[in-house]
Amino acid sequence: MFVMRSVIIHYQEIALKGLNRPWFVRRLVRNLRAATADLDVVSVRTLMGRIEMQLGPTVAWDEIRNRVGNLFGIANFSRAGKINLDLGEIIEAILKALDGQQASSFRVSAKRADKRFPLTSPEIEREVGGRIKAARGWPVSLSNPELTVHIELLQSEAFYYFHKEKGRGGLPTGVSGRVLCLMSGGIDSPVAAYRMMKRGCRVWFLHFHSYPIVSSVSQEKTKEIIHLLTRHQLDSRLYMVAFGEIQRRVVVTVPPPMRVIIYRRIMMRIADRLARKVGARALVTGEAVGQVASQTLENLAVINNVTSMLVLRPLVGLDKEEISFESRQLGTYPISIIPDEDCCQLFIPKHPSTKAKLDEVEYAERNLPMGDLVAEAVTNAAQEVFHFPTGQKSLGMSGKANC
Repeated sequence: MFVMRSVIIHYQEIALKGLNRPWFVRRLVRNLRAATADLDVVSVRTLMGRIEMQLGPTVAWDEIRNRVGNLFGIANFSRAGKINLDLGEIIEAILKALDGQQASSFRVSAKRADKRFPLTSPEIEREVGGRIKAARGWPVSLSNPELTVHIELLQSEAFYYFHKEKGRGGLPTGVSGRVLCLMSGGIDSPVAAYRMMKRGCRVWFLHFHSYPIVSSVSQEKTKEIIHLLTRHQLDSRLYMVAFGEIQRRVVVTVPPPMRVIIYRRIMMRIADRLARKVGARALVTGEAVGQVASQTLENLAVINNVTSMLVLRPLVGLDKEEISFESRQLGTYPISIIPDEDCCQLFIPKHPSTKAKLDEVEYAERNLPMGDLVAEAVTNAAQEVFHFPTGQKSLGMSGKANC
């Protein structure tokens, strides 16, 4: 009896990495093992330009498809059967696996990773295709088949499969270092975080809140979003900073038009300090040019002035409709639109400045004990760690940081 208990995983962008490719592949293998650690997975191993995951008898394919499909670095993957490198056995296994299936048309696609196999790929396709047509009576369609029978021949074994599942693409989590994302709980920042994850970054999160001045809804939303995003990078860390008292200090010392800019500058200072403390190499925001008053080119330049760290804005050229579409695709949209009172809305003026001047902003900040505010915020930040598939836990600021 032939059983399809392998998963063949193909990568695309990793294949272009030249001499560094083995390191990228090892990271992807490590991520695959971690993502399926609680499932009946026998092994994950590298082969010739692909990865094989061998499944045990109790694992459910739907769960494997969900876990593998959420990881970055994968072009496509397939549930596959493994057989000896013998054409007769390959044909017998394929015919057995096709029992009960129906197709209006089919084709065979064969690839030889080891060119020493005596038949060429077209010869294998003709031989296998002829046997399937004789056994099942299906017509062949090379241009638009309903079913494609894939065969991959390696040095000592062969794999066959019938369907390809599309992967997330990108680079494996962890190959590009750690970044700290300012996470509001709204629509934009989760999409920005996801885009950085897709580029191989380990994303940690910083959320500013005004609890207990307002409800804890924004914190709960943020945690739920990060729990969802952690399916893609397996481990996340969230830092939560109480910002309400800082905003009160700003309100009593800063003219209303400049308050939003100064809120953002203080947030950026805190993010800079925290990022350096936890070993992040860049800051990430969900800002897009012109979307709100604080995101004009003039204001972004003034906000950036307080940090020498690299600030990445993956959404900078997108509009709200485009960002919302990605948010729906990602699954964070229903959480992001839950009403809440975040720290910025609490003390926002009616007419914020859209073209702030640096010298005027710095003058308005002169009476704020900036160093003390930033140091206290970083010291008192609460921390939670999220793991997939095991859950989450709270930590103090002294928790060890691992990329």
